[in-house]
Amino acid sequence: MTILWLKAFHIFFMVAWFAGIFYLPRLFVYHSENNSATNANMHTSDTLKVMERRLLFFVTPFAIFTLIFGTLLISQYGAAWFKQAHWLHAKLLLVTILYCYHGYCFKLLSDFKHNRNTKSSKFYRIFNEVPVLILLAIILLAVLKPAF
Repeated sequence: MTILWLKAFHIFFMVAWFAGIFYLPRLFVYHSENNSATNANMHTSDTLKVMERRLLFFVTPFAIFTLIFGTLLISQYGAAWFKQAHWLHAKLLLVTILYCYHGYCFKLLSDFKHNRNTKSSKFYRIFNEVPVLILLAIILLAVLKPAF
């Protein structure tokens, strides 16, 4: 597989992954705001639990394929290139943070599933912005390839 095919698939799976990573915390915002014990709110909470679980499990394979194609890209460029591409080291640090973020979403999902959420909607609104800022930094690094 050529480098251009690897890049195309890497970008495709990254975009698909981010679509979910951008939306999931928004569902958490709505879920955290739905905290009273009325029948209507309990139904809404149950619906949100299903939506959150399905979304996270739907986008997780995209995160895995993003990692696979990114790793294949690095291997195609070679060890000498990797050693000198300091911008990529910074990008990979940010990518590692994103995978930790994704993993933390599983913990938050579990908290909602078991009715143990203690975080406010404000927390989730801020949490929702984290991947946006990291994505901006990653794109700037990948496009500009600054020398460090």
